[in-house]
Amino acid sequence: MSHPIIKDLNSRYTAKKYDSSKRISDEDMSVLKEAIRLSASSINSQPWKFIVLESDAAKQRFHDSFANMHQFNQPHALEASHIILFAHNPFYTKDAYRKVVDAEVASGHLPAEMYNNMLDGAYGFAELNTDEKGFNGNWTKAQTYIAIGNTLHVLARLGIDSTPMEGVDPALLGDIFKDELEGHVCEFALAIGYHKDGEDYNHGLPKARLPEADVITTL
Repeated sequence: MSHPIIKDLNSRYTAKKYDSSKRISDEDMSVLKEAIRLSASSINSQPWKFIVLESDAAKQRFHDSFANMHQFNQPHALEASHIILFAHNPFYTKDAYRKVVDAEVASGHLPAEMYNNMLDGAYGFAELNTDEKGFNGNWTKAQTYIAIGNTLHVLARLGIDSTPMEGVDPALLGDIFKDELEGHVCEFALAIGYHKDGEDYNHGLPKARLPEADVITTL
């Protein structure tokens, strides 16, 4: 299939070795950040924080977070152009959602007279996913994965390589980036940049996906 979307997805893969001499342009980073910001989420909750690491000092802090586990991902910390920490709020409150509803009214998306209906009605869905201690991290983490999927496609369109990493240490990241995370939890990071020719064994290999008939049912 020759559609541009399919070309994007066929070109996307998980990079295994980065060329540390190549940097993503400021222009492409601006597009990427705005695309991440525009990601969808249930009830438009946006229960997330994205920490973009571009300085050597910031990437060294990320490198240090592999002291106890998942060292196979550690080289990406310093070799990739940028690292993005995808973090979620594990105790997403109605007050946090109020900021979203305020923004919806201010933007003209939501009529002011619908404010309370939106605040009380939509947040009820979040309450269905909240336990007696106020924890709803399973739900908010799921929203973050929507943003990850959006980001991967945008990167493919921009011709930027990426490495999704669930192999991170949330506890140590929480300590090292405590001030930036502000109570959010990072269980997923994304290395982005450009692969190193001749050393990235995963580059250029054919896609391996199950056939459509195995995964899609049309009724």
